Amino acid sequence: MISTDTDECRLATKSKDFYLDVIEGLRETPKRLSSKYFYDKKGDSLFEAIMHSPDYYLTRCEMEIFIRQAEEIVCRIAGQNANFELIELGPGNCAKSIHLLHALTQVNAVFNYVPIDISENVINELRSFLPVHSPNLRFNGVVGDYFDALSVHSLSPGTRKVVMCLGGNIGNMTVAESNRFCAKLRSYLQPGDQCIIGFDLVKHPAIIQRAYDDRAGLTREFNLNLLTRINRELDADFRVDQFDHYCSYDPLTGAAKSYLVSLDDMVVSISGDLISFEKDECIWTEISQKYAKDQILQMATDNGFSHTAEFMDSKSWFMDAVWTAV
Repeated sequence: MISTDTDECRLATKSKDFYLDVIEGLRETPKRLSSKYFYDKKGDSLFEAIMHSPDYYLTRCEMEIFIRQAEEIVCRIAGQNANFELIELGPGNCAKSIHLLHALTQVNAVFNYVPIDISENVINELRSFLPVHSPNLRFNGVVGDYFDALSVHSLSPGTRKVVMCLGGNIGNMTVAESNRFCAKLRSYLQPGDQCIIGFDLVKHPAIIQRAYDDRAGLTREFNLNLLTRINRELDADFRVDQFDHYCSYDPLTGAAKSYLVSLDDMVVSISGDLISFEKDECIWTEISQKYAKDQILQMATDNGFSHTAEFMDSKSWFMDAVWTAV
């Protein structure tokens, strides 16, 4: 394939954004790296493995919801007007939402599926996967940040929207950030548009802790791969073997956090910029926020939605909430 000037410009912009986010984050106190950069090709593969880990319950719980309750979810979102845009933010491998897509097809719903993901690998794999597993599906995959893609993607004017944010993705933000996310999402919607949002619910702290510190070490490898990606794409010289993975869960706040810990004093060069690390200094890489049911209802109300319906797994560990814009 011949590369165009537009392609080269887009790639250069992505690389610049990555560089700026990394440098700015590592100059903060405490140091931070955005979890959105976990997902290069190897990161995607590692996360697939994590989702199949016996310690990582989230995927199994939400999968159970979509396998057993897809028809009920369809009843809540299709209504009398089944012509809509089904927009999924962060679709992953579509393993859960494919059950909803099939259920919509069975009731002859007229809709266009729009998966949006920052990972080009994810969108390319869906372009291969979906025509085989749902041959009559109309879809248009978009690579980009959620709101950037929503703002530039030409959605059918006047067509109702149903936006899905599954997998507990909203938990990858602090509570304050999640509220801002929901408020911004609402600004793209009209009254009657809907969202399906996955929330990981509070439960025994040991269960949550183990999910982010699995016995096979997959989460550790996933976290460390971010440094490998920075080395490769930003001409950095992190000594990856001199960092370790650490996670914590605070049941009082519901925040599970992941860190990379420097095992020695060092100076790292990133495209010529020097960043100093002290022994035992941490880089905050991810938050996975857990919610109580009353928090979820309040979040809907505070951001212009009504809490229309909720679907939970048999253990009541995970909720997919249906919100309607008011």
